[in-house]
Amino acid sequence: MARNKIFFEFYERVPDTDQVRRVRISAGHNDRTAAKSKADELAAAFSKPERARVSEATLNSLFDIYMREVTPMKGASKRAHDHRAAELFKRSWGGNRKISTLNRRDWDKFIHERRRGTLRPVGRKAKENETGVRDRQIAYDLKFLLSVFNWAMTGGDGRGNPLLERNPLKGLPIPREESPRRPLLSDDQYQALQRVGAQVGQHFELALILAHETGHRIGAIRQLRWNDVDLKERRIVWRAENDKIGMEHVAPLSDEAVRALEKRQKENPAIGNSWLFPSPANPSTPCSRHLVRDWWRRAAKRAKLSSTARLGWHSLRRKFVNDMKSDTPMADLCHLGGWRSALTVMTVYQQADQVTMRSALRGREERRASLIPRESTA
Repeated sequence: MARNKIFFEFYERVPDTDQVRRVRISAGHNDRTAAKSKADELAAAFSKPERARVSEATLNSLFDIYMREVTPMKGASKRAHDHRAAELFKRSWGGNRKISTLNRRDWDKFIHERRRGTLRPVGRKAKENETGVRDRQIAYDLKFLLSVFNWAMTGGDGRGNPLLERNPLKGLPIPREESPRRPLLSDDQYQALQRVGAQVGQHFELALILAHETGHRIGAIRQLRWNDVDLKERRIVWRAENDKIGMEHVAPLSDEAVRALEKRQKENPAIGNSWLFPSPANPSTPCSRHLVRDWWRRAAKRAKLSSTARLGWHSLRRKFVNDMKSDTPMADLCHLGGWRSALTVMTVYQQADQVTMRSALRGREERRASLIPRESTA
């Protein structure tokens, strides 16, 4: 007491810190009985568990944490996309925007801006008559955002609280292409590329054959080393660190692939961990995805492939599946081409064609005919 007045004294935590401070307040009277009753009320209130304080995370703060802690563990292409997508969301909604205030209108605004082409990655200029991106790319961006928010709901702030209490955009519709374009390279088009391969360069020739014969992504092919290739056993090791889905496996090589690799090794002897496709600027690193994309564009132009068909390296991966679908067990096909999911192969890569369908119908008719008893000629 001071001057016959009663004071209450207690300790409380300083908001958003691990520090505590002493607080002293006056009861406003000197009635000991009333003061004791009030003290009991305060003690009961203090004994109740404190509701977790969830910080008001902004796009800037949450993306900053995610980029430091999660993004570095991803592959190169996904790391690059994380940074591009985060920048797009901050430009569309504002970096200081509190995540808890995001809503359907913001979601639709981002989709609209990406479709129109008014929101593009920094430094990316629109080509003549080019509009925005397709729904597949928009969905990729939005799924990244949702994964960041979901991660933040389980990621702690160091004080026992989540970084984000709830995902305000959970359940909103993600754009989906009803009829996505998945062009398939034909045999004639492949042969046309082979004819002009030497004009593009020996690295392109080998990459083209390996893509056609192994069915693998060009990203995994360009990062092959010679010690991944066993020409004696006619097999190749596909490393998890170079694979989009992190699937490490060993697959056999076709005769054509072996011949191409033997030819390349005779022309340019290389052993050990040397790259099959070294960078022209720095042979200690593999060639970039931009360079292999340039090879394809130059070859496609020389081969006079239609620019409207949107063909690319991945069209060879689709060709691989459809060339082998009629007589290859699904488990073997998945292992040969590096797929974990047979469902992905069936729903994304396999395409119906007239030859296979007519062959299936003929086979059905022949099986039925063999079951019909023949009339006796006696």
